[in-house]
Amino acid sequence: MSLNYIIFRNLRKNLKNYYLYVFALIFSVALYFSFVTLQYDPSMDEVAESTKGAAAIGASSVLLIVIVGIFLLYANTIFIKRRSKEIGLFQLIGLTKGRIFGILSAENCILYFGSMVIGILIGFLGSKLILMILFKIIGVDVITKLYFSPMALVQTLIVFAVMYLLIMLMNYTFIRAQSILSLFRVSSTTEQQVKKLSVGQILMGILGIALIVFGYILSARLFSVEKLDMQQLMYTMILILFSVILGTYLFYKGSVSFIFNMIRKSKKGYLSINEVLSLSSIMFRMKSNALLLTIITTVSALAIGMLSLSYISYYSAEAQAKESLPEDFSFAQVDVKNRFVAELDNKQIPYEEKHRQPLYIEIDAHKVMNDSTMEDLLFSSVVSDSMVDNIDLKPGEVVFMGYGNVIQQFFSIREEGPIVLHGLKKTIDQQLIGTSKQGVLPVYYNKGTPVAVVDESVYAELAQDLDPKIQEVERTDYYGVQITDSSQDENAYAIFADLKLEAPSFSQIEFRNNQRTSMGLIMFIVGFLGLTFLITSGCILYFKQMNESEEEKSNYTILRKLGFTQGNLLRGIQYKQLFNFGIPLVVGLSHSYFAVKSGWFFFGTELATPTVIVMIVYTLLYSIFGLLSIWYYKRVIKESL
Repeated sequence: MSLNYIIFRNLRKNLKNYYLYVFALIFSVALYFSFVTLQYDPSMDEVAESTKGAAAIGASSVLLIVIVGIFLLYANTIFIKRRSKEIGLFQLIGLTKGRIFGILSAENCILYFGSMVIGILIGFLGSKLILMILFKIIGVDVITKLYFSPMALVQTLIVFAVMYLLIMLMNYTFIRAQSILSLFRVSSTTEQQVKKLSVGQILMGILGIALIVFGYILSARLFSVEKLDMQQLMYTMILILFSVILGTYLFYKGSVSFIFNMIRKSKKGYLSINEVLSLSSIMFRMKSNALLLTIITTVSALAIGMLSLSYISYYSAEAQAKESLPEDFSFAQVDVKNRFVAELDNKQIPYEEKHRQPLYIEIDAHKVMNDSTMEDLLFSSVVSDSMVDNIDLKPGEVVFMGYGNVIQQFFSIREEGPIVLHGLKKTIDQQLIGTSKQGVLPVYYNKGTPVAVVDESVYAELAQDLDPKIQEVERTDYYGVQITDSSQDENAYAIFADLKLEAPSFSQIEFRNNQRTSMGLIMFIVGFLGLTFLITSGCILYFKQMNESEEEKSNYTILRKLGFTQGNLLRGIQYKQLFNFGIPLVVGLSHSYFAVKSGWFFFGTELATPTVIVMIVYTLLYSIFGLLSIWYYKRVIKESL
């Protein structure tokens, strides 16, 4: 029997176990090659000018290398341990460790570089599709062409060749360090099984749940407690991260076993076959996988959270533009506004003009503030009700407008209550009768505080008693231009862009497009990195289940001989996989939800829809690996008798 025959026979025999590894490797190479190709694609020049897209994609390709590298090294560790008995048999028949390493290296070389070739080919063919997806998301109208980059090819070959050398070094170290006897014991000692829960493990489980809950509570109150400076905010965020991550580790180390043990005790020892195959198996194995599951859960939560926040910003771009800029076009200088409307007249585009003159005062709003710790007066801009459509106030009435999501986190104001307007020499008592998210002035004028709308007589009285020290001389006039025919919005924006008007000049369409472009690029990058991590982490969990199924095969044989059918065992396995894949998924989704909820208002106006969409898509893709593991268990159960 020649060595070539042994190599190809082993490769053919193990291919059924390697198929998901090969798929993940092909996918990773294809995605990396596509990403690197985007860096050198001439079509990216326009994106690179406005969003630094090539640099962002280049940075993401480095993260992609890290994710893929960790996956390949970890997967190789699993496979080399699974083949420990085979390596031991090779030594028993007289093969040297060097010859055995050569056989494994040849197998890996065929598998690895064969997958690389397929991955590069798919990456080349798919690079145009990825570029089209990117341009569609960010709204860039550019014709894409299939582009091959020799630099991208060289970079891909170098990166994955280095990974291959690291894998070979790992294999060589493993083979050299093991004796024949230890090789036959490796597969039986890879998982730590705890037969009895200790008091320490119970306390650890309770502490893990407590730390996670503490982190959630702290994140929920992050922006609702008394005002924190940047240093305090940073320390609080670090405390939240530490609490949640440590709590997650302790949750897997002790909480899962503690909870399942409580369930088992409630059954008073009378467990069904489904509970034996699911609860008992998981509570004994989860502890040894605590670190791995913590990493998977944390990175999953990070990926879901970042993708949710970027999608919230992308999804809310139009609503946020309207909330931030009350009219289609905004100007602070009358001559700049006049140049623009003159061009609108030439093009016969209908429009309406708005002129508002904000006054800057200080307001005593302590009696309507939910935050009683606020000691300073509220600096605010004031406009007359005659300057705002559909509002008619009586003397003594005030409405706060532009009270959006972000401002609400820093100024928690009740709907009604007494306030005092402070002029230079006198004060005016007023009654707050409501708040509104609708904006009447851009942020350029209100500096992040709500705008007070008062009766015209009160406005005139304030105008005679202004404190010159707090007046914003360059922000005393606001000119808004509203296009009355919505079909002409794009034509009006084309005029605005061509004129290249001096700042401060703002456009709703420009605000919306800039946000969609920048956040769309981030969403694109995070989405593909998240997809890569999802596939690699799903594969790792799948490989762990492969190991467990092989170790438990003798148990299935006994149960089959006792009369249990394949269906009986398979239902228990389905429950087991629901816990194995479901627990990290649910914990990851929970972490991401509380992280997103604590600061989503900085990114957009809508929380529920974007977050739910991201979580549903992630769950569906993640569930595929659970179904694959059930399919693999079904085959093992079938072969057990």
